[in-house]
Amino acid sequence: MVSLLDEAATVLRDTQHPLHYRDLMDRIIARGIWKTTGKTPEQTLNAKLSIEIQTRGDDSVFVRTAPATYGLRNRERVTEPVPLGADNHGNDSLEDSSGGFETRPTSAMSFTNAASHILDQFADRKPMHFREVTEHALRLGLILTHGRTPEATLYSQIIQEIERAEKRGTEPRFIRHGQGLIGLSNWQQRGLTFQIEQHNKSIRSQLEQRLMEMDPSSFETLIGRLLVKIGFEQVEVTKRSGDGGIDVRGTLVVGDVIRTNMAVQVKRWKANIQSPVVQQVRGSLGTHDQGLIITTSDFSSGARQEAARANATPVALMNGNQLVDLLVENEIGIRRSPMHLLGIDATVLPED
Repeated sequence: MVSLLDEAATVLRDTQHPLHYRDLMDRIIARGIWKTTGKTPEQTLNAKLSIEIQTRGDDSVFVRTAPATYGLRNRERVTEPVPLGADNHGNDSLEDSSGGFETRPTSAMSFTNAASHILDQFADRKPMHFREVTEHALRLGLILTHGRTPEATLYSQIIQEIERAEKRGTEPRFIRHGQGLIGLSNWQQRGLTFQIEQHNKSIRSQLEQRLMEMDPSSFETLIGRLLVKIGFEQVEVTKRSGDGGIDVRGTLVVGDVIRTNMAVQVKRWKANIQSPVVQQVRGSLGTHDQGLIITTSDFSSGARQEAARANATPVALMNGNQLVDLLVENEIGIRRSPMHLLGIDATVLPED
């Protein structure tokens, strides 16, 4: 039987970037390989990942990149150019009428990345049915699955990705055209959907600007509200001095079982955070504390390396894009206005 952690590693390897544990659990379930009868599988996953990281430390294949967010220690995927029309170890080649070369993964893609690739290469900027997309992806070996309904898995994951993007106010890669037809959003450069996305981009930019204009105390209070939303308890904004540069303290609770004391430093900077800041935070931690740095900017490569340094207390990093994503997703500083568009349900009113 496939273990939950094995499935988590497979999904993270396919996705190629860290995921929140709820998002990760949704993708595991969508694969249809791991089965559960539990009522809170996402909490089970979060607990197992936390225990795995705490128990195995640097030997674990998993790493916590932000609160409740996990990735793999080595997530890089190598690609190589494959001559079109040439055989690749018995697999069908990637055909293209233009001839030449096309980048092909040396291992299977995620379902959504494969769908994006197929639509880009074969759809001629026209909507394609998700079953046809799946057939292309399977024929070309872009996805590997033992599930009996890969087309349902692919369509489900596309819908989930669209919903996550809409919730965060970002432009989805895919567009649903009804009756199982899907396309890529970059095909659409005007119309209502494009206008909405342009509006949301503008609002996100305004949110970033407002964050930079807030006074320090209000900004730290805002971060405290966000931490509560994403699973922290006993959140307290510290005094302005005398706490070693730590701005917020709280307890990250996982599944009502694991409780981790977190010391948070917030940096409302335009310049990237450098490694000395990470060292400062680590030096301010108590015996059982873990660190988190939240910034409106980003982190230098040296800071990231220092945060993940072996045999040292881990320090999680949250950059400006991740901060804005979480604020939008949790509707902090954002007011969401729903818009209802009508369409014919072909399952109830089929065409003649």
